[in-house]
Amino acid sequence: MKPLLAAALASALLAAPAYAQSAAPHAGHDMPSATPADPHAGHHMPPAAPVNRHAGHSMPPAAPVDPHAGHVMPPATPADPHAGHHMPPAAPVDPHAGHVMPPATPADPHAGHNMGTPADAPPLSPPPAEALAGPRFAADGLFDPRAMAAARAQLGREHGGGTRYTAMLDRLEARIGKGPDAYLWDAQGWYGGDIDRLWLKAEGEGAFGGRIDDAEVQALWSHAIGPWFDLQAGLRGDFRPGPDRAQIVLGVQGLAPYWFEVDAAAFVSHKGDLTARAEVEYDQRLSQRLIFQPRVEIDLSAQDVRELGLGSGLTSIAAGARLRYEFAREFAPYVGVEYERKIGDTADFARDAGEGVGGWRALIGIRAWF
Repeated sequence: MKPLLAAALASALLAAPAYAQSAAPHAGHDMPSATPADPHAGHHMPPAAPVNRHAGHSMPPAAPVDPHAGHVMPPATPADPHAGHHMPPAAPVDPHAGHVMPPATPADPHAGHNMGTPADAPPLSPPPAEALAGPRFAADGLFDPRAMAAARAQLGREHGGGTRYTAMLDRLEARIGKGPDAYLWDAQGWYGGDIDRLWLKAEGEGAFGGRIDDAEVQALWSHAIGPWFDLQAGLRGDFRPGPDRAQIVLGVQGLAPYWFEVDAAAFVSHKGDLTARAEVEYDQRLSQRLIFQPRVEIDLSAQDVRELGLGSGLTSIAAGARLRYEFAREFAPYVGVEYERKIGDTADFARDAGEGVGGWRALIGIRAWF
């Protein structure tokens, strides 16, 4: 048994070199050196960058990176086909562009032509004489002229030609100040039409518990001399403790520009004394019922009239204001103040007679009309 094992082992040893020689196909060839081992073998590496196809080639410089790369950009403006050309100046912008404009007026085909006078122009002769030969009022040719005249008169009375009247108590007031308390009245009224009227005016004053110091009445014919003013003429009678006077009156009364009410008159007495008076007042409405009224009155004399206590020139002045409330248009109580003073020689005559020359007074009164 042992001799068989020894023989088998010897045969295997002899066959081993021959098997090794046949297993190496490059045995005896000149081979390059072996590639060194990868130091990263076994590590988890990121994917390798792709191989650059142009590596080692001579390439032009790379284009600069676009700063807007990745942005959403508006569409590029198309290139101007006229860029670089010499273009005429642009037409001005039409200010009416986008507006709905009316159709343009067609051009006149005869503009600039001398057209001459049309052959069929109407005649320029005056109307025939027959056109003016009839009655003044055409209705008189169809109806009885007397009946038509009465109808026209009636129409005039109903449309401004009628007769009317007004009576006004402009001032009825108590006057409280230095010295005795006093009272004053100023009333006027008229009767007539739009053009001619009869005016009556009355005013006066006195002390409570005493006699009337001064009073006057005027009767005037008034004629309209325009839309705003009347010319007035008539007689005036004065009633006072001293000598009475009868006087002729000539004046104007009306509404001046800016709504100033004016009443001015000159007086000539039966003894030849010439005096004058002017009153101006203005109604300032603070509301529909509350009215503020400033008022100024001046008196003048052309000569000294000692028996009446008047000196020549400006004899007196009164300026005040009243505030009234119209409970109705026809009735309004008021309060106010007024400063009255005699001037010049008139003040001297008053001092010589032991009378005052004026001062401030508080006013309370009523204004009414119907």
